[in-house]
Amino acid sequence: MQHLSPVLMVGQNGQANPSFSLIFMLAIILVMWLFLIRPQAKKAKLQKQFSDSIKVGDKIVTIAGIHGRVNKINDDNTLQIEIAPSTYMTIERSAVSMEYTQEMQKRSGASQK
Repeated sequence: MQHLSPVLMVGQNGQANPSFSLIFMLAIILVMWLFLIRPQAKKAKLQKQFSDSIKVGDKIVTIAGIHGRVNKINDDNTLQIEIAPSTYMTIERSAVSMEYTQEMQKRSGASQK
């Protein structure tokens, strides 16, 4: 296998093989897409679906760690949440943490059983 690598990298005239360079660059781009871009795009899609599925009465956690219950969904893509009895706060939908909210819902669901 060690003897094959120089043959692929160097052409007949002793210079670097341009097709090897092209294949190498395409392989790097493919690896970056598989391990960096694709997972990040999937996570962004899941976050958008989660954000769109929030409804009145849901318990949520913001990315700042504020716990509350959705009281009202406004037309301007904001949520009014109740963080304490008769204490309301308006936040952006995008400020709701999918990971923390789902973890809190799992814990509260397990404790109710």
